[in-house]
Amino acid sequence: MSDAVTSPAAGQAAADGAAPCYRIAVRALCEFTAKQGDLDLRFTPSPSAQEGIAGHALVAGRRAGGYQTEVALSQQYRQLLVRGRADGYDPGRQRIDEVKTYLGALDRMPDNHRRLHWAQARIYGHLLCRQYGLEQIDVALIYLDIASQKETVLHELHAASALAQFFEQQCERFLAWAEQELAHRRARDAALTALPFAHAEFRSGQRPLAEAVYKANLAGRCLMAQAPTGIGKTIGTLFPMLKACPSQQLDKVFYLAAKSSGRQMALDALTLLGAGAPGLPLRVLELVARDKACVHPELACHGDSCPLARGFYDRLPPARAAAVQAATLDKASLRALALQHEVCPYYLSQDLVRWADVVVGDYNYYFDASALLYGLSVQNQWQVSVLVDEAHNLLPRARAMYTAELQLGRLTQMRAAAPASLRKPFAALHRQWQALCRDQEVAYQVYPEIAEKFRYALQQACGAILDYFAQAQAGAADAPATAPEAAEAPDTGEHLQRFYFDALHFLRMDEVFGSHALFDIAKERGEVVLCIRNVIPAPFLTPRFAASRSTVLFSATLSPAQFYADTLGLPDDAARIEVDSPFSHGQLTVRVQRDISTRYRDRDASLLPIVALVAEQYDKVRGNYLAFFSSYDYLQKVLALFRQRHPEIPVWEQQRHMDEAGQSAFLQRFCADGSGIGFAVLGGAFAEGIDLPGQRLIGAFIATLGLPQVNPVNEEIMRRMNHLFGQQYGYDYTYLFPGIQKVVQAAGRVIRTVSDRGVIHLIDDRYARAAVQRLLPRWWKADTTK
Repeated sequence: MSDAVTSPAAGQAAADGAAPCYRIAVRALCEFTAKQGDLDLRFTPSPSAQEGIAGHALVAGRRAGGYQTEVALSQQYRQLLVRGRADGYDPGRQRIDEVKTYLGALDRMPDNHRRLHWAQARIYGHLLCRQYGLEQIDVALIYLDIASQKETVLHELHAASALAQFFEQQCERFLAWAEQELAHRRARDAALTALPFAHAEFRSGQRPLAEAVYKANLAGRCLMAQAPTGIGKTIGTLFPMLKACPSQQLDKVFYLAAKSSGRQMALDALTLLGAGAPGLPLRVLELVARDKACVHPELACHGDSCPLARGFYDRLPPARAAAVQAATLDKASLRALALQHEVCPYYLSQDLVRWADVVVGDYNYYFDASALLYGLSVQNQWQVSVLVDEAHNLLPRARAMYTAELQLGRLTQMRAAAPASLRKPFAALHRQWQALCRDQEVAYQVYPEIAEKFRYALQQACGAILDYFAQAQAGAADAPATAPEAAEAPDTGEHLQRFYFDALHFLRMDEVFGSHALFDIAKERGEVVLCIRNVIPAPFLTPRFAASRSTVLFSATLSPAQFYADTLGLPDDAARIEVDSPFSHGQLTVRVQRDISTRYRDRDASLLPIVALVAEQYDKVRGNYLAFFSSYDYLQKVLALFRQRHPEIPVWEQQRHMDEAGQSAFLQRFCADGSGIGFAVLGGAFAEGIDLPGQRLIGAFIATLGLPQVNPVNEEIMRRMNHLFGQQYGYDYTYLFPGIQKVVQAAGRVIRTVSDRGVIHLIDDRYARAAVQRLLPRWWKADTTK
């Protein structure tokens, strides 16, 4: 079943001179009006999108000739336009089919899910009766088990008049909300049309950035914007995106960030824009990870365990109504509102996405394989535009999203404690795992494909785990309510569940395996790790870009632009802009230390010269400095020698696995009236996304070119880059471009405003090379004479 849009079409209706109309998908209408009871997320994994599509095709393929699929249906009821596509219609049997794919035990499906499915099927039945002039119709729910491909068919015979009455009841329940949403949309668009900029004037470089974002929305194009730190990129992109909403009929704006600090900057910018337009009717929602939002992490997500899941859908309507009256719902305010209404904050936020104007969240909410925002946008055909903050981070993050890994050690541990029903499939999987690498004599090797016997064994193991969980849940449900095991399946174990989801992800990445990825096996100290390693996420991200009106990727380091366009899969017509820096080379002294090599073989020889250089600069100009190194080991060696030779100079260091409190303490050492040197790792928490203006930071030492480590994995990635993009690009795409990007980000911590002054020491002879110099910011004037 494919539903149509869920959005107020007030803008188009007004343009056509017709009464405002609220368009809503059949599924969305039913989710609003027919969902009741508990939130129940017991172990019920969903089929992937590919599995769902294949399952629907399988069901249709089994039907007789004349069977119709994806039947477009619609009806206007007062101010509602209800639209959707019925999965199938058999004219000979006069039966409409609503197909649902599933994994696990069908009898464990919560009752409220089944009621929702029936509601959708009945509405499709009504729409079809009306379209074809039928007096009655057989309405069928078809559940397809993805694993066994077995169909379970449930059906009801309905008179057209009864279905019409049901349809009108659902519409009536939604009408008041639709009228509210239409009024909100009119007010929102009027306010955004008149929205003033938050400041009296734009900063240098901010106006051309804002103009480029606005024009990209008008043209319906993606945009890559490289703009220097300090010009106000956050508000400089949000403002024109909001201004484009009325004319481009944007339903929503998604602001995506790699870190929580980026989300907070967006929320602050939106607050600032709202301050310039009191009463701005703009609904802003922050999405946070489930583990950060959960109130009861020790409890399971179902009504028998968690009080905030019990009766969730019964208490959702008043919580939703209260939420849309709030201008901004960040993590804290959303949690407070959810607790006031005794509902889960995390799942309340997922419902509120449908009613928000601006959603602020992590990259994964739009770009991941099971991304919420992307899924809802496609399902509801929303008109959305997307802002991607610090977009240089999207490449490594997307690679991680589409990489899957399995460890033999975990399987071995589970085999030892496996229940009887899992021992045989685990043993078979273990045998095939060993067979994969039996002849592998090296520690790391890439293979052209995954052996069919291993794939089959992994599928069988996943099916057995699924059956085990279903049986365990059935036993828990039948247990006395007072029994402690009643709320949880006995002996399931987090490790077993984690392995199942890892295996499922592995199988799904195997389904789409291609030249964009490597399949490799690593053997070390008895461990055998299988990895489907994404190299180029472009095939997965391209549909995300296509689903938006405009996606704007912005960062201080999006150079070379073609590198990011190739690896991320931006469309060929994507616009590009490089904003001139408001800073001058007179503000920043850049010195290349060409007499020092930081190559791995030269590390020990570099220690003393680096210590002398840092101490000399500190003695020359006292203040706060950051010193960046390629690894913790290198950092520790330089730091130990520095403390030995210069104990009088204050130093502090970035620790491995530093928590938020530790990071905060590290940054607090950089006070305006203080002095000392903070030692950090390039590419870590302190190399980007931190703001230390003025005297809080006056210089940086970068003792590395930032190049990824030369190892078998990266060498294979380089070979694949050579194959995909040409021999001249493999090294640059794998090593040079990612390395220099980290260097420029780290150096960008020094000059934050037009009044800042500072110095950067680039410590390595390779910085003097022309190929490297071309990648540095144009406004730098590097001194390579020393």
